Amino acid sequence: MPYFCEIKKRLNEIKEKDEIIILAIETSCDETSAAVVKNGRIVLSNKISSQAELHRHYGGVVPEIASRKHVEAINPIIDEAMNEAGIGFDRLDGIGVTYGPGLVGALLVGLSTAKALAYALSLPLVGVDHIEGHISANYISHPELEPPFLCLVVSGGHTHLVWVKNYGDYKVVGMTRDDAAGEAFDKVARVLGLPYPGGPSIDSVAKKGNAQAIQFPRAYIDEDHFDFSFSGLKTAVINYLHNLKQRNEAYRIEDVAASFQQAVVDVLVSKTIKAAARFGLSKIAIAGGVAANSALRNCMSLQAQKHGYELFYPQPVFCTDNAAMIGCAAYYNLIHGKADDLYLNVEPSFSKITARYPQK
Repeated sequence: MPYFCEIKKRLNEIKEKDEIIILAIETSCDETSAAVVKNGRIVLSNKISSQAELHRHYGGVVPEIASRKHVEAINPIIDEAMNEAGIGFDRLDGIGVTYGPGLVGALLVGLSTAKALAYALSLPLVGVDHIEGHISANYISHPELEPPFLCLVVSGGHTHLVWVKNYGDYKVVGMTRDDAAGEAFDKVARVLGLPYPGGPSIDSVAKKGNAQAIQFPRAYIDEDHFDFSFSGLKTAVINYLHNLKQRNEAYRIEDVAASFQQAVVDVLVSKTIKAAARFGLSKIAIAGGVAANSALRNCMSLQAQKHGYELFYPQPVFCTDNAAMIGCAAYYNLIHGKADDLYLNVEPSFSKITARYPQK
């Protein structure tokens, strides 16, 4: 087995290297991305091909279309990333790739490409959990950040409170019991007639509205737990709009968007601040697509400052799905000797991080 013997040799050599360069691939949903990352936190290139305009016509991501577009874009985007980084494939020390969670067809495109590159170049293959990637995005924007800290992960299908004890060592202390915050944004945006993706659309419209105009419910569930629930809030918005339509009464989209957004933000911030206090953590980070939301950033900043916490959040480009964050996570796995064999398969609905969380 020449490949596996070469990988063992490579892993031993990596332990002695001062400069480790990883080519990372991310295809979990509707962005095809490739990045070249040095020593986990220095981004030499980060190229993203977004399908947002294509899926906007359907009001959400169509998995089969997403998979086909990944096939078309994957090789050109890798070439772009390597060219921008200004290095050859012979300079690489490993291949990082998202293996889940995500859309099964989309994930398979990225993983198959990563396997082919790893085998052809005799490089270690490092599978990365998508949620771990989002958490790691903070290391890129904040080179000074080190564990332990509490991270609020709020992306399209995920809402988790994760206690980052160390690199690769996570404890989920809270997660959504139904709709994730990002899903609620998309669904409410759809009923308001706003374009996909819903998060940026609502954020933009809400800036012109009154966040106190409508008192939508806040689901805190239980004061002793840090789980989330946004399904009831989503339904409350839909019912509110339906009742107004039944009575033929007008409403301001800006006020509905702002009030809904504030209801989401209030719960996210409250739970995060309480969890940080409960576990004695002095640093808070936010990650994922919703981490780019201006209301969430502003409210979390105010509360963190009020209660004496350091707050970290990624630059907007590292909030959405991108390969740089995957390269960062892959680096910390690689330097700890963690690499995968070529039998690695995609895990569309499984996360090694959330799997440790006790199911209700």
